[in-house]
Amino acid sequence: MLDVRRLRVLKEVAEQGSFSAAAESLAYTQSAVSQQIAALERESGATLVDRGPRGIRLTDAGRALVTHAEDILCRLGAAEAELEAIAGRVRLSAFPTAGATLVPLAVKTFIARHPAVELQLYEREPEDAVVMLKSGELDIALSIGYEGAGTVHNPTDGVEEIDLCEDPTYLAMPADHRFARKTRARLSDFAEESWIHSACKGTCGAVALKALHNAGFEPTVVFETDDYNVAQGLVAAGMGVTLLPEMALQNLREDIVVRPLGTQVTHRRIMACLLEGAYRSPATEAMVGILHEAVAEHTTARQELAA
Repeated sequence: MLDVRRLRVLKEVAEQGSFSAAAESLAYTQSAVSQQIAALERESGATLVDRGPRGIRLTDAGRALVTHAEDILCRLGAAEAELEAIAGRVRLSAFPTAGATLVPLAVKTFIARHPAVELQLYEREPEDAVVMLKSGELDIALSIGYEGAGTVHNPTDGVEEIDLCEDPTYLAMPADHRFARKTRARLSDFAEESWIHSACKGTCGAVALKALHNAGFEPTVVFETDDYNVAQGLVAAGMGVTLLPEMALQNLREDIVVRPLGTQVTHRRIMACLLEGAYRSPATEAMVGILHEAVAEHTTARQELAA
């Protein structure tokens, strides 16, 4: 096996025309250059350099090896550059509500601190994002876990889940609803209401139905939608009531009211998912930290709005 470092020394000797000039260029001693060439000749089993009173001359074997060395070192440099580019890249996916709340805050901070790092964003539902994460197409996937009200979250095999925050569930009703003046809502009081149901991909719709079943009734579902803004519009039009996560209240309409449900329903856990045991670039680690900062900023903004 030929040593790449010695190939680099041979190439420099060929370009400089002498051991002394190559030594000066490489910041080696002349003796070290001579030793490196001698070791390379032993590795290759051929004389690479003729040493004469008038200087050195490459043999046919030496010239052939220098030609290959140039190609090898060029490709090695390209590989190193590509690895540096990968280390300077973050591929992040987010589901829609996180994409509208946490991600803009995180992106703004990340670009300000790391302007040279390439940032790629994808909008993906958690189930699809985890598949991309496992296939190496993502570095970080924002995902959701559900806990509370009899539900236990089961971690995904091969994925490290880093908790970012809780995203509590609210009940949304028209502003003129008979229970609109109450500060808290009881799901059982809405058993006879028409319901706007979340038909989103994944577990969120099933979790919402389970909460209503746990409250003792089978809801009368009049509309289904996977768009929380559409759900707000239907509620405002008096078509029914619905359950909304807090992150979906970024653009809360003035003609509906929302009330907290506390432990009556399963709460969402927002997580940053990374491939377990995989290498994490400094840029990826930086983004995880900035996502925590974005959560704190978002929480402060929500508290100020509520006040």
